[in-house]
Amino acid sequence: MTNTVPAFWSPRIGALEPYVPGEQPRIENLVKLNTNENPYPPSPVAVEAIRRAAESGLERYPDPTSLALREAVARRHGLQVDQVFAGNGSDEVLAHAFFAFFQQAEPLLMPDVSYSFYKVYAQIYGIQCEVQPVDDGLRIDVDALAARARKGCGGIVIANPNAPTGIGLPLARIVQLLEACPQRVVLVDEAYVDFGGESALSLIPRHPNLLVVHTLSKSRALAGLRVGFACGQSHLIDGLVRVKDSFNSYPIDRLASAGAVASLDDEAWFRTTCDKIVDTREGLSLQLEDLGFDVLPSQANFVFARHPQRDAAELAALLRERAVLVRHFRQPRIAQYLRISVGTREQCMQLVQHLQDILAPT
Repeated sequence: MTNTVPAFWSPRIGALEPYVPGEQPRIENLVKLNTNENPYPPSPVAVEAIRRAAESGLERYPDPTSLALREAVARRHGLQVDQVFAGNGSDEVLAHAFFAFFQQAEPLLMPDVSYSFYKVYAQIYGIQCEVQPVDDGLRIDVDALAARARKGCGGIVIANPNAPTGIGLPLARIVQLLEACPQRVVLVDEAYVDFGGESALSLIPRHPNLLVVHTLSKSRALAGLRVGFACGQSHLIDGLVRVKDSFNSYPIDRLASAGAVASLDDEAWFRTTCDKIVDTREGLSLQLEDLGFDVLPSQANFVFARHPQRDAAELAALLRERAVLVRHFRQPRIAQYLRISVGTREQCMQLVQHLQDILAPT
């Protein structure tokens, strides 16, 4: 019977190569450094707001416009409410953006090493895309992307800081892309910007083609709530709303909205946890280098590293045997790298100790 099921699929679904999320296994005493989650709990103010929201109102639909959440984002970033769109995690926001802006005759441009969900969105919506190789240091080649965009394109999408490398671009390089592609949308995915990157949000008033996407999963420690948002001039937000209202009018539930609003207003908790992660990241990078790893400069809550003498897949497997999870990608140019989420100081110490044992001469 199983073999007959694909006969009922539409042709495009049969050809899909779905995104593979990081595993969430049930392993005792697990050191989980594979999905870039925040190792610290969310703001206590946010947790209390969720508790209060659960006490009443769940029998009614939430606000379809997510006005309170959009107001909190606008307040936090100095924007107008009509410049903010909210969605069920940044992945949903990104999916709506691909549908709204990138179904053009010309190809969508993106780096060859980036968030792998971008190619899945393009495939599911039938969007022609063209990848531009990152340079030998695994940095986004902005000059090459801009030169290609000037010949005509359906838009540009990048992550900044990039995933899975963690390398960030300065604002001047974002402006270069915006000016090379003035008639198409340039989407900047800033999932990790709060850990040391330079946000493009300040560029929105001057660039009608800029869409910036954020998530509350990383720096706000709310991965379990699924809240993301996009910021841009109002005509771009209107386009996203049209897609949202044709797909799911109520993407943000009452609990998620309450927790997100409270978290955005708790600046002290946000800053304290981000600072701890950045400090731990810098220490972890130095320790990995002492063990012989090549570590890319990171502005994210993870590091991307390789060991010249050891196979990355083997290292990941040996760590997993010791209940330590890191992420390994089999993509050709990065197959010898491990992406290691920054955990607590204690978790990173455990990782380093296990690596010392694995790498020790026998």
